Amino acid sequence: MLLIHCPYCDETLPEAEFAYAGEAHIARPADPMALSDEEWRDFLFIRSNPRGTHYERWRHVHGCGRFFNAVRDTVSDRFVTTYRAGEPRPDLSASTGAAR
Repeated sequence: MLLIHCPYCDETLPEAEFAYAGEAHIARPADPMALSDEEWRDFLFIRSNPRGTHYERWRHVHGCGRFFNAVRDTVSDRFVTTYRAGEPRPDLSASTGAAR
């Protein structure tokens, strides 16, 4: 069972309390109507699939209902840290040596 820490509620709870919401820190297009069909397809569906550190969005569905970001190691499936939406990516180089 995965345990996830909500940075808003300050609680660590089972994964069933949360919903995965995709990759974090995706730059949204300023003018979506100006994109070609191929560019729009790439924005909607093409995401990184790293082996190792991955930045993700999650939502605390059965709690505060808020979105937050998480850093998860895709090899071990362990959460490195979580942080509030809108905050920059944490610098992990000092603690794990695996920052992106």
